[in-house]
Amino acid sequence: MASRATRKGDLKKAEELASSLSEALSCGDSEEAVRLSRKLAQLSVPVSVSISSQAYPQDRIRLRVGVEDAQSESSIPVTLEVSSAMTIAQLKDKINRDFGFHPLLQRWVIGKRLAQDRDTLYSHGIRSNGDQAFLFIRSASSARLTRHQYNLDQEQQLLESIVESIPSMELCSRGFGGNATEKKVLPPSVPPKTYKTAKPANPPKPQLGWSCKTCTYVNKPTRPGCEMCGDERPDDYLVPDLYQPDQEEVERLQLEDLALLQYQEAQQEERQQNYLNLLATDEQNLIVNATVADCPICFNALQPGEGVVLRECLHTFCRECLIGTIRNSNNAEVSCPDDCESKLLDREIKELLTEEEHQRFLELRLSIAESRSEHSFHCQTPNCRGWCIYEDEVNEFHCDLCLEVNCLLCRAIHKDMNCKDYQDDLRIRAQNDKAAQQTKQMLESMLQNGEAMNCPRCAIIVQKKDGCDWICCLMCKTEICWVTKQARWGPNGPGDTSGGCRCRVNNQPCHPNCQNCH
Repeated sequence: MASRATRKGDLKKAEELASSLSEALSCGDSEEAVRLSRKLAQLSVPVSVSISSQAYPQDRIRLRVGVEDAQSESSIPVTLEVSSAMTIAQLKDKINRDFGFHPLLQRWVIGKRLAQDRDTLYSHGIRSNGDQAFLFIRSASSARLTRHQYNLDQEQQLLESIVESIPSMELCSRGFGGNATEKKVLPPSVPPKTYKTAKPANPPKPQLGWSCKTCTYVNKPTRPGCEMCGDERPDDYLVPDLYQPDQEEVERLQLEDLALLQYQEAQQEERQQNYLNLLATDEQNLIVNATVADCPICFNALQPGEGVVLRECLHTFCRECLIGTIRNSNNAEVSCPDDCESKLLDREIKELLTEEEHQRFLELRLSIAESRSEHSFHCQTPNCRGWCIYEDEVNEFHCDLCLEVNCLLCRAIHKDMNCKDYQDDLRIRAQNDKAAQQTKQMLESMLQNGEAMNCPRCAIIVQKKDGCDWICCLMCKTEICWVTKQARWGPNGPGDTSGGCRCRVNNQPCHPNCQNCH
């Protein structure tokens, strides 16, 4: 008896602590909440903590639900009007009331998680219109739901709905005192007067279904198209939540779901097979055609395996036409012969050509790259294939093929001679040496075209390859302005703007073409 009394005292104390803890949490008093939680934990009684529904958004939202059972593998879309504060248990009761599926038969999956009865929709991210959930309907045998238990639950639910529908009544005390209503008693000889009350008219049943805009035929809500003329169902029409299709509609919907499922399975199998084929062809340099095709160049019919499918554009050609296209190409990249923007890959070109043809193609590609490069220089050694792309700071090119050193300024090889000695010697030899005469003419042509200039101090030929207009002579180290072709400074050296280039004097450029970079 003492232990039972002690237990009752602990329960009463636990109720008081739980009530105080609820107030502390609502007020945000963390210290008080910690203190009460410690006292409540010492009692070791089962406690449940939940957030009041008033804390959640009160707006009603439309939840998109996909319903499926063990036999129909594709889901049926249903729209429900719910609130974020609703628990999964309350959602199951709503489905039971609206569609007749017992809560034990329902399994809810939201965001790839199996939802529990105590969870709220808000905890699963259901907060706005259009959010999605998934409902799986179990069989009665798997849920161990008997017919007797189902009938009892339905009767209990009916009683609860009746009790909820009865309005609250204010009971009065017996007798005539207080606010009690007086009851008038008629003598026995006077029969009570009876009054006939008008029977309320039944409201018209709502019309279920959608009306076709073309033929005005009223179709069943679940039909995707008009049963008479085949016109599509209006896009803004939604199947009512409380609508339950008849047996004919159920069979039709199941057939539609089965057909959709078969189509999705076939599509998935095709994608899987295409993926496996892609993995298999990745290791192949050439992809052959799997079906009969026509070459768009020679118009010959290509049986499976006779043609080549280009990887970038998937156009199919015969081998001979592709080989001829590569041989006759004058570009470093070979374009698709079908006038598209795709290019042949290097692995495809190498597989189509012989070793000798592929080597010539690579040499042609290097030659094209050299000719189209703005700052390219070819080695001056006769019959040498070496060339380079130079930068502004580099004045010599060491050829890796012939091991000679090329002067980029003089565009020649003058071993053991500087640029001035070489140019002076070139003028002398130009009288009798034809090669020297050609080199001299090349330098003079560069002077006339503005590609080179004479140093204003030592008169050797210098040129600006790229970059800034402020250059320096390699021989006498004179700083030169490229656009004015004069010395950068006057006779007194750096800072003297009395002669030569007068760039930035009075904040003015030295020449209309001056880039203001010196």
